[in-house]
Amino acid sequence: MISILLATYNWPQALKLCLESLATQTDQDFEIIIADDGSTNETKQLIEKIKHNHPIPMTHLWQEDQGFRKTKILNQAIAAAHGNYLIFLDGDCIVQPDYVARHRALAQKGYLITGSRVLLDQSLTKRLLNWPNWDYKRFASKLLSYRLSGCINKYWPLQIKLSNSSWRDYQKFVWRRIKGCNMACWKEDAEAINGFDESMTGWGHEDADFVFRLQRHHIKRKSGSWSTEVLHLFHKIHDQSHAAENARKVRAMIQAKAM
Repeated sequence: MISILLATYNWPQALKLCLESLATQTDQDFEIIIADDGSTNETKQLIEKIKHNHPIPMTHLWQEDQGFRKTKILNQAIAAAHGNYLIFLDGDCIVQPDYVARHRALAQKGYLITGSRVLLDQSLTKRLLNWPNWDYKRFASKLLSYRLSGCINKYWPLQIKLSNSSWRDYQKFVWRRIKGCNMACWKEDAEAINGFDESMTGWGHEDADFVFRLQRHHIKRKSGSWSTEVLHLFHKIHDQSHAAENARKVRAMIQAKAM
């Protein structure tokens, strides 16, 4: 079974679209665990309203808002997961109907997956948030015009899906293209490295740290590009005051391994 660990914080309008996109999956053998890093009651009310009619089992984990502590709530979600395979997703991302099926097809023992994202601009994001419900067919019908007008930064990865093969395998740790909003690994592998480093508070590089430690644990990295793309809604840049220190920690580990 697959567990989707869905991180969110105080954006219920985006979370609504994300949850609606998960309801339309062609593969519905999964659960959703919402890892809520201290959202207000508005998010809780939305989840309670949606979960009663949602086809997928849903659990809401919440912790008090004490700043960006995504690592801590994600570790709680890992512990609570019933699935043996974990997909990490953010609540500001909308998924394609075959998202779970594509991740399942790429899942392989001894591997982790790092997927990619399609960036939406501010105007398209605003339009989608005003839709009464998520409708992928409606979105896909204007895909080319969205790309030509600059509303999205990628077109072909949403149109062409490539199968699993050796070209996806990374030969060594590469910092680029690690997106915590779209990655996956086996639960036993996440537990073997004690999950995310909870000392990494504030936005930035907790995902790179997680991937690096999995690879140090002899888990190979595979690209999920051209298969599992998510639609990333536009938002203002996070507070990056902790990013430099978090990056320093990851670089120190990389250098220590190289010595």
